[in-house]
Amino acid sequence: MILIVPYCEKGHGGGHLTRCIKLVKELRDMGREALLFIKNKNDYIDKLSKTMDFNNSWLITDFFSLPKVELIVFDRFKTPSDEFLRWKNIAPIVGIDEGGKFRSRFTFLIDILIPRNFIKHPANICSPQLMVKGVTKKTTLKFDSEAIPNVLISFGQEDSAGLGVKAAGMLSAMKNKYPMNITLLRGALAAESKLPKDISVIENIPNLAEHLHEYDLVITHYGITAYEALFAGTHTLLSHPGAYHKKLSKAAGFKTFSRKNITQIFKQGFSKNIETQGVPENEHTTLGELINSFSPIINYSCPVCNSENTYAIARFNDRTYRRCRRGGLIFMDRLIPVPIEYEKEYFFESYKKQYGKTYLEDFENIKKNGKNRLKIIGKILQNENRDSGLPTLLDIGCAYGPFLDAARDEGYSVFGIDPAKDAVDYVKQKLGITAEQGLFPFSYSMLSDSQHYSVITLWYVMEHFTECKIILNEIKRILKEGGLMAFSVPSFSGISGSTNLNKFLYESPADHFTVWSPGIVRKVLSLAGFKVKRIIITGHHPERFPIFGKFANNKKSFLYFILLAISRIFKLGDTFEVYTVKKEDD
Repeated sequence: MILIVPYCEKGHGGGHLTRCIKLVKELRDMGREALLFIKNKNDYIDKLSKTMDFNNSWLITDFFSLPKVELIVFDRFKTPSDEFLRWKNIAPIVGIDEGGKFRSRFTFLIDILIPRNFIKHPANICSPQLMVKGVTKKTTLKFDSEAIPNVLISFGQEDSAGLGVKAAGMLSAMKNKYPMNITLLRGALAAESKLPKDISVIENIPNLAEHLHEYDLVITHYGITAYEALFAGTHTLLSHPGAYHKKLSKAAGFKTFSRKNITQIFKQGFSKNIETQGVPENEHTTLGELINSFSPIINYSCPVCNSENTYAIARFNDRTYRRCRRGGLIFMDRLIPVPIEYEKEYFFESYKKQYGKTYLEDFENIKKNGKNRLKIIGKILQNENRDSGLPTLLDIGCAYGPFLDAARDEGYSVFGIDPAKDAVDYVKQKLGITAEQGLFPFSYSMLSDSQHYSVITLWYVMEHFTECKIILNEIKRILKEGGLMAFSVPSFSGISGSTNLNKFLYESPADHFTVWSPGIVRKVLSLAGFKVKRIIITGHHPERFPIFGKFANNKKSFLYFILLAISRIFKLGDTFEVYTVKKEDD
């Protein structure tokens, strides 16, 4: 179920309401359940709904009788704070052309009419193309100089500022010098008595986008019709009902309706190529098709400490990154599910693209690295572990088992879990180690609740979880007293993230739901009930340094050695390892 909430206050035009009614109808045509929420109905809304053939059974007016909703779409212009706070925990909120002070707190943002260069906080998707599918384009831009051009004046459903009447008056006064046929698409508040007698007035043009190409000039305000007219190949001039529309129009590059600009168009002739101002032909997506494709995966609060005090720091087409003010963790909300499956291809083709060899070809190197990690684990266990029995180790996300193999060599009783069937089969059949296929903690059963592990490890696995708090709580529950948890993750404070955090997050894999750094990990894990014993910075890449890095590809060069030393001294590695124990008071 998708709930659409429009801005529909009387006296402020019908553009938002019209767009939302069309969106509900389009979603329902695609088989998606969609409802329109309007708190205060009035005669104007009823009239508009009837003209658009809207089914009133799709309308809901009571906040307290809402059905279960998967997604909320706000087309509210500037959403009031109390309204946003009332809705934000019901379902993920998508804001369309949102201009309010809570813009940065929306789960996802779609800007159709707000130019990217107009606003400080950019949207996930900025696409005027979403409104122009179905617009009929001119087959030719040639105009017979002896023919009289057709001009359309259209200022929406209300035109409370009377811009249509003013435009009609100016154009009528210019007809003696520049003959033209003038048609006014009348808004509900147009003062017809003040109109010149030579102006044709019509109530409505059904499917206006299909007819704009029939006109040579369209006079309107900043909005959907302006873009549709441009896309149709029609000259477009804008008049402004207020300062906000004027700023938007200027940022988008539209020309203002004035005697000077009209004169220029007539002098240049209507055969001149028309600049469509960055509105390319839309490939396949309408607003309804886009919304229908959404299946959000979101966190309403920080996935480790549950704090709701978070803010968006980066937005991309398919995801939003937010940061927790309490602990500093960065985490991701997705518009669509992760397009990655943890099967054989993930460890072979994908792994080889990144590292130059398959996972199994890299097995011995990973195992060697695992032995170094086990030395650190052993030292910490000597100080922490009060149990002298056989140490047990669970490796979550064990893949093909190189770390399990190394731990077994060191005398651990080892167990593994991984979602990839091929990897688990290899661990069991080739290595002879107990392992289960599944997702921790929901599908493992190696030990009963009465038994616990000495060590639990997650090597480049923690960042894949959407609900870290659930993971950490379960790990605490099944760790022995004095037991140890160790994991490795990418770092947003490494050289890549420090140089350009936005680029770092953009290039972050689609299945990395949390992003950590050494600077925050002690506080974040403390909030989750763990005490950090050691942090090791890894993943040093001199070649990733800005400016000088491109000259440091040779690992034997002096520059590589200098940049490597700088990276280690200032802890600029792009990954790190954490060794931690659960707090005693837990």
